[in-house]
Amino acid sequence: MNTNPSIQNQASQARFYQAKKVLITGGSSGLGQQLARQLRELGAEVAIVARGPAALAQMKQANPGLLTFQADISDKNQIYRLAAAVHSQLGELDILFNVASSLGPTPLRLLMDTDCEDFEQVLQTNLMGPFRLTKALIPSMLLRQQGQVVNISSDAAISAYPGWGAYSVSKAALDHLSRIFEAELSAQGVHFYSLDPGDMQTTMHFAAVPDADPADLKDPADSAQAILNYVSQADSTLPVRSRI
Repeated sequence: MNTNPSIQNQASQARFYQAKKVLITGGSSGLGQQLARQLRELGAEVAIVARGPAALAQMKQANPGLLTFQADISDKNQIYRLAAAVHSQLGELDILFNVASSLGPTPLRLLMDTDCEDFEQVLQTNLMGPFRLTKALIPSMLLRQQGQVVNISSDAAISAYPGWGAYSVSKAALDHLSRIFEAELSAQGVHFYSLDPGDMQTTMHFAAVPDADPADLKDPADSAQAILNYVSQADSTLPVRSRI
């Protein structure tokens, strides 16, 4: 009998994700892209959302069978149209990954130097987008009394880093949004998690910290694997907010 823990874990994940219907925002690059690729390898039916048509086309070409939706989750007028398209083409969702995020203008600015409009735009993408999309998509989860919503957080939600003000505030609010949804809906079988993947080798991180040493950053593929492992084991005994 093969007792290799890694192989056993992969088999367990494959059983969990097999035929699961999953939507990932920000799915054309970085962490979202790696989540999409690994979920498909595990047998899930996957759809991704992103703003850029070229990146979506590249993902679809590289991953035949992948569903793609072009939408901006910060735009409230696009949310319900997106939700309707997801239900029509993918069906009743099992897992929603809210990955899409915005830093606001770069180079990053001190909070006092941040324009109100830029602050608001970050909140629209990082907080209101996940809130609206969750409200639009979870009714079918509640009817079936099963489902998961995974919000991607950051250590900036906890630590006060100068220059990261709008992003930090949005992620702190997203953490608490996850806790409140979990408190309100877990009894109905829908669970919420706010997971911090750590600093990764992504375009967004290098936009924030141009001189970051790649050797100090995690591979998004490794972060995606850790998140999928957590979600496949998650239950009501695990914390809503966790560093992966």
